[in-house]
Amino acid sequence: MAGVSNVIPFAVTGSSPRVTQVAFTRQELDRIMSLYGRMVAAGLWRDYGLEMGPKLASFSAFRRTAENPEVRLVKDPALRGRQGEWILYGEGGAILKRGHELANVLAVLERRLLKAVEG
Repeated sequence: MAGVSNVIPFAVTGSSPRVTQVAFTRQELDRIMSLYGRMVAAGLWRDYGLEMGPKLASFSAFRRTAENPEVRLVKDPALRGRQGEWILYGEGGAILKRGHELANVLAVLERRLLKAVEG
């Protein structure tokens, strides 16, 4: 049957009956990909990578495919009550911004985009 797909869950083994995974919500991913598209249009980024695991989720943006990421946005729910679950890392691994709100953390990159477009 064309167009029909079945989703079969993997069997979970080990001591934990349910493995949790940190992921971006649809709204978060929409916001991130919107910024990514604008950065690509400005010629600043060319590729991206997503990683979702049991403790954190990350989005990495690259100038070139074979390089280290220029920026890495991490969602770490374990830090929600402290510095905020969002962390933005620069190319050298330095923390550029931390926060509780995605929009505030992405503002650093949006300012960079405005400078690139204006100048």
